[in-house]
Amino acid sequence: MMLKVTMFSSAETVPGQGVGSAYRELVNLLKAKFTETILIRKNSLKRADVSHYHTIDFTFYLSTFLPGRGRKIGYVHFLPETLEGSILLHWPIKQIFYWYVMTFYRRMDHLVVVNPTFIDKLVANGVKRERVTYIPNFVSKTQFFELAPAQKTALRQQFGIPDEAFVILGVGQIQERKGIFDFIELAKHNPQWHFIWVGGFSFGSITAGYDELKTVLEQPPANLKFPGIVDRGVINSYYNVADVFLLPSYNELFPMSALEAFSTGTPTILRDLDLYKAIITGYYLPARDQADMQVQLQRLADDPEAQQQLHDAALEASYRYSAEHVAKIWDQFYHEQAALGKK
Repeated sequence: MMLKVTMFSSAETVPGQGVGSAYRELVNLLKAKFTETILIRKNSLKRADVSHYHTIDFTFYLSTFLPGRGRKIGYVHFLPETLEGSILLHWPIKQIFYWYVMTFYRRMDHLVVVNPTFIDKLVANGVKRERVTYIPNFVSKTQFFELAPAQKTALRQQFGIPDEAFVILGVGQIQERKGIFDFIELAKHNPQWHFIWVGGFSFGSITAGYDELKTVLEQPPANLKFPGIVDRGVINSYYNVADVFLLPSYNELFPMSALEAFSTGTPTILRDLDLYKAIITGYYLPARDQADMQVQLQRLADDPEAQQQLHDAALEASYRYSAEHVAKIWDQFYHEQAALGKK
């Protein structure tokens, strides 16, 4: 019997967000792997066995009170605290929004987190531990993959990057939380290297640090490029022309950009956050602050062997978080939840 799963999401209405990438990867995976056993609908109010809420739109919240929703699953891509440094909301709007976020999550029958460290935080906010499941993110090898050396050279020519240049790539929304000011300062202090940040202002003028960041975008250092929000097919090319992927973000759940970099074999440096240690330790170089990032970047620039070791570690991580493995987890999870909804 076909399992009916409705996906509720507006994640793709704003381009360049990790939530949208995670949503698209999951839908594509389920449609590819379980065509004959799972029927996927989007934002439909038809009767479903499972309703999976990827975003917390108020209309989606209202839909949870309608009949035929089946088992209600909430995807926890953020908590109120993780929005600090992303958007500027003033009291009392900020307090009301944060209250709404947790109200939405508590309305769910079950929650899925992409990082196990968030389970305790949800419990502290009144969610029962047995109602939370950890399922990791993943990326598709058909969209993010390593190119041959000749192809990488051709892409560098296309992007106007010297073949011998040492290229540092950042990917994500342009906002303070992503640590972009550290990225900019590193570019200023290292004119001998090429820096590229792919992403844009997904939240517009309410982005934290918007005015200062907009000024930098209009007049960046000569060695720093901002190509803006690019198509997912194009971003694979940027990972492949990079020698290093650097994500200086202060707060993440399970960054899709890190998984994308792993999948392309790009050596990766991440800010030394506890939440990474629970999921991807050993596959990247940790850096405490901007000064430590400088040390790690210089190390990789000077040591091709260290680059190769980190390249191999990245590919190993990409296999650990492969679509095939995670697909089996989601299939079992949906069927278990649907069965609970029928009791």
